Amino acid sequence: MTAISSLVPARFLTLTAHLVIVITIFWSRDSNVLACLPLQYTQEQYQARDTELIVALSVTLGLFVVELAGFLSGVSMFNSSQSLLSLAAHCSASVCLSFFVFQQWECWTYWYMFGFCSALPAATEIVIFMAVFGLKKKAL
Repeated sequence: MTAISSLVPARFLTLTAHLVIVITIFWSRDSNVLACLPLQYTQEQYQARDTELIVALSVTLGLFVVELAGFLSGVSMFNSSQSLLSLAAHCSASVCLSFFVFQQWECWTYWYMFGFCSALPAATEIVIFMAVFGLKKKAL
C-alpha cells in the first residue's frame, strides 16, 4: 500500500474518531460547563455556558457534514494535501478533546480546538468544492 493510498483510511478513521468524541461531549457536557463557572454561580450563568457549548458543538457537527460530504463523494478523497491537513487536524482534535473531556477543561479552550481542528479543514474542503464544481477543475 503506497503512502497516498494509506491516507484515505487514516483520514476516515480520524474523522470518525473526532466525530465520536464530539458526540460524547454532547452527552457529558455538564462537567465541562461546570468547569467554566465560578464556585458560586447562578442558573443564568449555567444556561449561558451550556448554550455556548451546545452552539460550538452544533457548528462542529455542521462542519463535519461538509467535510464528510466532500470526502465520501470523492471530491477530496484522493487529494493528498487535503488528506494530510484533515488527518493532522482531526488526529490532534481527537487527542485534545479527549483531554477536554477527562480533565474537564474550560469552555473557552474548545473554541481554539474548533478553529484549528474543525473550521480550518472544513474551509479548505469548501475551497476544493468550489474549485471542482464552480471552476470545473480536476479533483486531484
